[in-house]
Amino acid sequence: MTTLPPWAERPSRVGALLKGLLLTLITVGVLFPIYMVALTSLSTQEAVTEAGGLVTVPSGLSFAAYQELFAGGVVTRSVLVSLGVTLVGTAISLTVTVLAAYGLSRPGSLLHRPMLFLVLLTFLFGPGMIPNYLLVSSLGLIDTYWSLILPGAVTAFNLVVMRAFFMNIPDEVTDSARIDGANEFRILRTIVLPMSKGVTAVIGLFYAVGYWNSFFNAVLYLNDNAKWPLQVVLRQYVLQGQSLIVGQSGVGTLPGQSLPPSLAIQMAIVVVALLPVLFVYPFVQRHFTKGVIIGAIKG
Repeated sequence: MTTLPPWAERPSRVGALLKGLLLTLITVGVLFPIYMVALTSLSTQEAVTEAGGLVTVPSGLSFAAYQELFAGGVVTRSVLVSLGVTLVGTAISLTVTVLAAYGLSRPGSLLHRPMLFLVLLTFLFGPGMIPNYLLVSSLGLIDTYWSLILPGAVTAFNLVVMRAFFMNIPDEVTDSARIDGANEFRILRTIVLPMSKGVTAVIGLFYAVGYWNSFFNAVLYLNDNAKWPLQVVLRQYVLQGQSLIVGQSGVGTLPGQSLPPSLAIQMAIVVVALLPVLFVYPFVQRHFTKGVIIGAIKG
């Protein structure tokens, strides 16, 4: 009779009840702050004043805060900047990572071992902030959108994970294509990538979330406030407590219309920053196990 390890055995009724209760508490602990933030962003000045801060009970809902944000002012501009940087940066990072990982996964490729050693060396040593700034400055990227993309275009962890996944593809598949006359680019495009949709989706999500949430490069390299991405605006108006003044976004300047509460505007910025990740993650989540865990076994 085969004895299962303790973690593989079917839990008792009490154990299942406790596990369900624990997962419920964790879920509530995660969702309740998001609920308060979203509800506060939809609240009026009276509801915010009555609650004394974040609103927990719906009362007097209003979309004035979102109308204020997307009236063509600083937040609208920063959302467009973040979307552009995320789309362009993810495309560049994913392309370079795929090409580099495929090259490093071929044992007979040119300078295979020295290049792999340099990649792995970055896990142990980082250049630091000042050398990075001097490099970006010497390349003439200061105060340009490229300073938000190129310094972090390739991540060693993502490169190693994708390389490991490529190494798990049977050599017989690629060798048969070479016998038929296919070159390496065609093998990568028609054979390797279609077999690697899971890991490609996961790595693409990692890069996209990284670009979307990044703010330090913008603080460091951008001098023009008009080029700020959304995360810097979030830092300025939420974490540092600065307020959106009349004329920065547009609604408050219209006749007969007043600005929504500043706390509602701040929470609306948080919601706008969260929504893209919340929408994209469920479509990629199913690839995590296959794309990362299986891809990290070999290598």
